[in-house]
Amino acid sequence: MTYLDGEAVALPRTIKDVRAALPPERRGEFDRAVSEAPAEELFGLVGHWAIETRPDLRAKDESLFAQLEAGDFSGFTAEEDLDR
Repeated sequence: MTYLDGEAVALPRTIKDVRAALPPERRGEFDRAVSEAPAEELFGLVGHWAIETRPDLRAKDESLFAQLEAGDFSGFTAEEDLDR
């Protein structure tokens, strides 16, 4: 589960489901990445690929990265400004 614009978005939960949700042309790359990953990296790797099944999530991430790279920090809170 993740969020897009404040709304919960369900992601595939198993390696099998992630693979099935990928476009056919990306499955070989996924299979190689999963089969060659150290066990301790599998959780993060499968999470990365789960997000890859949703182009809308990827586009939102890329948009935010571009905003930050351009020096526009509007909508973000600096760590030192967080109430702890």
